[in-house]
Amino acid sequence: MSYTVKGKIISITDVEDLANGAARLSYRIDTGEEYSNIWEFEIYKGSEYVEHAHNFSKFNSVGDSVEVEFNVRPRVWAEKDRVFTTLSHWKCEKLSDTTSEKVEAKETDLPF
Repeated sequence: MSYTVKGKIISITDVEDLANGAARLSYRIDTGEEYSNIWEFEIYKGSEYVEHAHNFSKFNSVGDSVEVEFNVRPRVWAEKDRVFTTLSHWKCEKLSDTTSEKVEAKETDLPF
């Protein structure tokens, strides 16, 4: 099952090249909502797609309005009886300035 959320990028980590040839980075967006407004996504790409992680940093920057499609990935650590959950990015689309303005206006307009 996939989910979608819109917001502005507020931080992007450096790409971490791993020993197995894969690459990983994470980024955060602010949805502008009053509560639960900061979301962090992880990009993990195996060695055959490592350039995708590097391209994310090249073509996206802090302040960009984006729509992110992602999956929720829980992992169980049985020894400690803990579950770790990651929001795993699989698509990030930049929104045009007019689209983001419409979204912001819609959120602030009151029905009365």
